[in-house]
Amino acid sequence: MHTSGVTSIVIPAHNEGRVIGRLLDALLADAPASGPDIVVVCNGCTDDTAAVAGARGPRVRVVEIPTPSKHTALRVGDEHAQGFPRLYVDADVEVGAADVRELTGALAARPDLLAAAPGRDIPLSGCAWPVRAYYRVWQRLPAVREGLFGRGVIAVTEPGHARIAALPPLMADDLAASLAFAPQERRVVETARVVVRPPRTWGDLIRRRVRAATSSAELERFQASQAPGSAQGAHAPSARTGTDDLRALLRAQPSLFPGVVVFVAAALAARRRARKAIRSGDFSTWLRDESSRQG
Repeated sequence: MHTSGVTSIVIPAHNEGRVIGRLLDALLADAPASGPDIVVVCNGCTDDTAAVAGARGPRVRVVEIPTPSKHTALRVGDEHAQGFPRLYVDADVEVGAADVRELTGALAARPDLLAAAPGRDIPLSGCAWPVRAYYRVWQRLPAVREGLFGRGVIAVTEPGHARIAALPPLMADDLAASLAFAPQERRVVETARVVVRPPRTWGDLIRRRVRAATSSAELERFQASQAPGSAQGAHAPSARTGTDDLRALLRAQPSLFPGVVVFVAAALAARRRARKAIRSGDFSTWLRDESSRQG
């Protein structure tokens, strides 16, 4: 039974005991006693994620499932969530109660808006210089600025939820969710903020990019299967970066040239390493970056 006016937050968490506490503390810090409704779905955890979440008290409901699957965790979270708007939040980001209110307020203000996500802050101190150079470019790309992916938070109305609930289990779940909405149906709410911690090392950055390359290939296969050989399949929405995007960045900011070189090097390295998984259809191996979860 869904409750009107109650904001639900679903947090899938797989072995996130080191970081989920900071997210829950931020969500609970100045939230009213009556809400929001927070559901943490510990999926296949072998650490203390459930204990850390449960220690936050009765305002956090903890559900444990044996399967280490984000998609399954999201669906189980839906079964336990009480209302809309509904937020899906990754356990390793930080977003506060005030930011949640900004997102839900934006959805309430526009009936035609189905999905929203916060502006992102990426703290780069402590990261290797190639990582810093990469993200200086990545954050400026039009698709990255305008899309709802790569933020770890998406808020949806009930009709918006129906749109993403119809999606199949895909590794690129946040990208698929973003592309499920037309530009006029989604919005990045810059007055709401989320802290997304980047990888600290080049090796962990490449691991993330291999995962992104593999998951993008899986999404494109799904899109093609929906309308094989049709104009819809050929022109399915995409967030891939093209050379035109990079040229436009350099024209506007020539000082970004070293970063563009690093960006291209990372993209090429990731594509090379992703080829084997793509050829074999391995879209389930999750290459996790542990360096962003330190501290």
